[in-house]
Amino acid sequence: MQKRELFGSIFGSKSNKGGLKIIRPPYFDDLSFFDTECIECDGVCADVCEESIIVIGEDKKPFLNLTKSGCTYCDECAKSCEKDVLKVEYKSNIDAKISIDMLKCLSWNSTMCFSCKDPCLDNAIDFLAMFRPSINQDRCTSCGFCIKYCPVDAIKVE
Repeated sequence: MQKRELFGSIFGSKSNKGGLKIIRPPYFDDLSFFDTECIECDGVCADVCEESIIVIGEDKKPFLNLTKSGCTYCDECAKSCEKDVLKVEYKSNIDAKISIDMLKCLSWNSTMCFSCKDPCLDNAIDFLAMFRPSINQDRCTSCGFCIKYCPVDAIKVE
């Protein structure tokens, strides 16, 4: 049993971590162009996503589901976009803010846990001593890898 599974069994199952905010892939320049042009393709961007986090919504537009995994910024969705709505040259950080709910976080409540820090590719989670993690917004790319690994749903997308 992995650490995540142990904590998950103790503290309950995961809820919708992504919240209601729709997060688009990080490869577009103009949201109005995205909204008008990204409606009639076959969802190729979702098919090529190596982390399987791109989902085609009811509006026929892609969004990110960060509860499954995080974005590696591999560029494959942009390279596969037939309408040139997503382009590699428009690459930017994901338009979301990641935060830690101190009331839910195990570390903020005196239980040693580094579940969020370990998968963070950008070293964007700082700890005060062994406890009290915080997201360093200067380094965070909002990739979302930390979200999936939190055993108590303390990491949120704002």
